[in-house]
Amino acid sequence: MSRVANNPVELPSGVEFSIAENTVTIKGSKGEMQHHLHPLVSIRQEGSQIKMAMNNESKSANALAGTTRALLQNIVTGVSVGFERKLTIIGVGYRAQVQGKVLDLTLGFSHPVKFEIPEGITIETPSQTEIVVKGIDKQKVGQVAADIRAFRPPEPYKGKGVRYADENVVRKEAKKT
Repeated sequence: MSRVANNPVELPSGVEFSIAENTVTIKGSKGEMQHHLHPLVSIRQEGSQIKMAMNNESKSANALAGTTRALLQNIVTGVSVGFERKLTIIGVGYRAQVQGKVLDLTLGFSHPVKFEIPEGITIETPSQTEIVVKGIDKQKVGQVAADIRAFRPPEPYKGKGVRYADENVVRKEAKKT
């Protein structure tokens, strides 16, 4: 069996777990999420742990057991603690501001960029050059952060643009005459 799937998922206190047919529902202090199980994978709860099992010994069932375990761990972390991704804006005149359900970005274009904040995601701007994307769904948080970064990715010569806070941009040397 997959080495990842061998590890059980620990349920912290305050997190409720329930299975109905092929749907797993996990509730926590931050919200509630559901996951649909693949027919090749079965799960069971033992105390405060969730354990995975394969329904047959195929290679795909082995892979799906590990994937299911990782997805359930992300759901448990999301509903109990939540996920966040920090972005930094670098450039003269570049700034961000949240207005209601819209993120207003000034990124050196001839027009301001308006980004509609999706449902289940909160965006904060502690300063004009910092953006914090928060939510309970790890995939959605990462995708929203990637969409914001895609408006003006960091360029290699001056480093201007939107980057992740922990991202290291490799700088190129300017043209010599």
